[in-house]
Amino acid sequence: MKNRTKLPAVFLGIILVILYLPIALVAVYSFNDNKITSIWSGFSLRWYETLFADSAMFEALVNSVVLGVCASFAAAVIGTLGAVGFTKLRMRTKGTVEYLSTLPIMIPEIILGMVFMVFFSLLGLPFGMTTLIIAHTAFCIPYVYMMVKARLVGMDKSLFEAARDLGASEARVFFDITLPLLAPAIVSGMLLSFAMSFDDVIISVFVTGVNVNTLPIKIYSQLKTGVTPEINALCTLMLVATVCLVLLSGAVGRIGKGKKAPRE
Repeated sequence: MKNRTKLPAVFLGIILVILYLPIALVAVYSFNDNKITSIWSGFSLRWYETLFADSAMFEALVNSVVLGVCASFAAAVIGTLGAVGFTKLRMRTKGTVEYLSTLPIMIPEIILGMVFMVFFSLLGLPFGMTTLIIAHTAFCIPYVYMMVKARLVGMDKSLFEAARDLGASEARVFFDITLPLLAPAIVSGMLLSFAMSFDDVIISVFVTGVNVNTLPIKIYSQLKTGVTPEINALCTLMLVATVCLVLLSGAVGRIGKGKKAPRE
């Protein structure tokens, strides 16, 4: 009986090792002094120094940050307005429309990338930062939408009714009551959207131009010539940044949930 109770823990341990051991090895070998990745020669920060001295890599990093900020901000505006608007709709097809709005996170990225490429080609848009922002905004909107929608469900509707009874307009209610209460969910959705945009490779490959490189695309192109310790260092930094963004997103999303609603 005791052996049976240990099986779930053993199974969980095996799964965790399979998932996280490769990531741990990448982080460890980013501090390897040897140029050959598989041979450990001692602790060194030389590859981080090489990485920070690489101007092309730094340019790709700047492009990724600008892309992530623009896409997450646009997704926050569209996703928030969409979530607030859907709560006020009274139509039979409301559920279907809401389901369609979350499709970008369920459709395989390679399909989305091909669709965006064909769509931008038909419109005659030059591939570059503009097409990247539009495509990333499209698949980031559902993350903000779901966060804001979940926050709206738990909000006290009497606050809005009281404000309307006191003569406040719809716009005044939105900016003075709804938006401040939704702020943690919006920021959480933006952080998650930024992380998803920053890490995207597949969609970016289809919609980027020859003169615009994002950091994931730069890494992917360098991997074709073999993994170098510089790539390990960069992947480690990206991993740390992504984990921090996801944790910060979860922390911000929990802000205010335990607070009591203000008195009328």
